[in-house]
Amino acid sequence: MTGVVAPAERWELLRGEVKGAAKKYSQDRCEARLVAQGRAVVLAVADGHGSAPHFRSDQGAAWAVREFTACAQEFATAAVRYDEEAEQHEDDSPWWNALAELRAEARRLPQLVAHRWYERATLHDCNSPAHGAHRQTPKGPDLTAYGTTLVGAVLTRRLLVCWQLGDGDVVVLDAAGTPYTPLYTGPDLGDETDSLCAPESWHRARCHWQPLTNEGPSGVLLSTDGLSKSFTDHQGFLDFAAGVQGRAHDLGMPAVRNRLEEWLSHAAQYSGDDTTLVGAFEPVGPTAPPPHDAPHT
Repeated sequence: MTGVVAPAERWELLRGEVKGAAKKYSQDRCEARLVAQGRAVVLAVADGHGSAPHFRSDQGAAWAVREFTACAQEFATAAVRYDEEAEQHEDDSPWWNALAELRAEARRLPQLVAHRWYERATLHDCNSPAHGAHRQTPKGPDLTAYGTTLVGAVLTRRLLVCWQLGDGDVVVLDAAGTPYTPLYTGPDLGDETDSLCAPESWHRARCHWQPLTNEGPSGVLLSTDGLSKSFTDHQGFLDFAAGVQGRAHDLGMPAVRNRLEEWLSHAAQYSGDDTTLVGAFEPVGPTAPPPHDAPHT
C-alpha cells in the first residue's frame, strides 16, 4: 500500500446546528455518517434560502441532504470496493485503474442529486402548489419556493471528494492540522447564491478531487455560510476550524461534541444566521485540562 491514511472506521464524526437569532426556525439541514461498513464517511450541509420567495426552503434543504447522502453512499461504497480489491491482491493497480471511473462518477453526481431533488420538489408542488396554482418556466416547474444550497463530501482511506453548489464552506485540515479551503472562491458579494432550484443547477456545482497517496487530511469540515459570515475575515474562520481540532486534541471529541452548539451559538450572534457544522476527524484524546474558552471567534 502507498497510502497511510487512517481507515474511515477510525474517524470521529462531529455535527452541530443552531438557529439564527432572528429566525423563527432553522432552514439548515445536515448529515454526518459512516458508510460502507464504516470504511467511508459522508458529510453534507444544506442551507435553505429562507427569504419570502423561498418559503419552503427548509424542505428543499432536507431533500438536498437526503438525496446527496443516498448518491454519495453509493459512490463511497464503490470506492471502498475498489480499495478492498487492491488490498486482497496486494496490488494497487486495480485502485489506480478505477480512479478514472470514480472521477467520472464524481462529475456525474451533482446532476444525479439535482435530478432526484427536482423530482421530489416537483411531486410535492404538484400535490400542494406553493402558490395555489402551478407555475411553469420555459424549462419546467417553478421550484423557487424550495431553493437551497448544498455542500457535500466523501472521505475514504484513499480518496477525498467534495462538491459545492452555492455558498457554504469546505475546510480540509492537512496532516499537520493546517486548514485550507479547496473550493473557496473569495468573499460572498451580497446575498445572491447558486441554488438547486435553478434550471440545470448541476452546471454550477464545483468539485474537489483528491486521491490520497501519502498522508491524508487529519480533518474535514463542512459548514453553512452562517459560520464563516461570523468572522471579520477568512483567516478568522480558518483559525476557528483549526481551533475545533485543537480542542478535540485537548478535550477529547466527546467534550467537543458537548460544547459545539455553544461555540456555534456564540459565532451565530455575529451573523444572525442559521449556523451548521459537520466534520470528520482522526481520533484524538485529551492531553490537557479542559479550558473554558471557545475556539477563537
